[in-house]
Amino acid sequence: MASKLFSTVILCVLVSLVSGSDPDIITDFIIPANSSAPAIDGNFFTFTGLRSVVTGDEPSTFTVTKASMAEFPALNGQSVSIAVLEFPAGAVNPPHTHPRSAELLLVVDGSLQVGFIDTTNKLYTQTLQLGDIFVFPKGLVHFQSNSDPKQPATAVSAFGSANAGTVSVPLTVFGTGIDDNILATAFKTDVATIQKIKAGLAPKA
Repeated sequence: MASKLFSTVILCVLVSLVSGSDPDIITDFIIPANSSAPAIDGNFFTFTGLRSVVTGDEPSTFTVTKASMAEFPALNGQSVSIAVLEFPAGAVNPPHTHPRSAELLLVVDGSLQVGFIDTTNKLYTQTLQLGDIFVFPKGLVHFQSNSDPKQPATAVSAFGSANAGTVSVPLTVFGTGIDDNILATAFKTDVATIQKIKAGLAPKA
């Protein structure tokens, strides 16, 4: 009985490890179900969604422009994606995680303060200058901030998944309907404070 239980546990662990990354494919690329093979040409493998980042005006708030599987279907099965992060002066990308991939961030304009917290609750921080690269390990809570009060900053992030996923810590904790009393107890505060935090995170009408 113990041997059978042990085998079952090992099997569950192996299944979770295999499903924790992008699946391997047995073709060169994956054609979307609503497309026909003859219609596939170079356009399918081209993404133009970053043109506005290169030629457009600087945004007034923190902006992420993604090229992941949702925006660029040719990435399906390729285990890669990127995002461009634009930080106006003083902007912050709040603490968040990517459950399916590590993140490799390259600063291409300005400077950024970055950091992540490991599973022992140790904080690792760094100030990145133009051309610097920083890696955020898979699944760990991390953030980026442009502390310069005058100059914008821009970074390009690469992911080892076509769909890395993003879990925002503030929105996940305070914006998904967890009972106010539970949050107040967890954060050792009162319900009024929790409600004030939630109101601050609510989308502006």
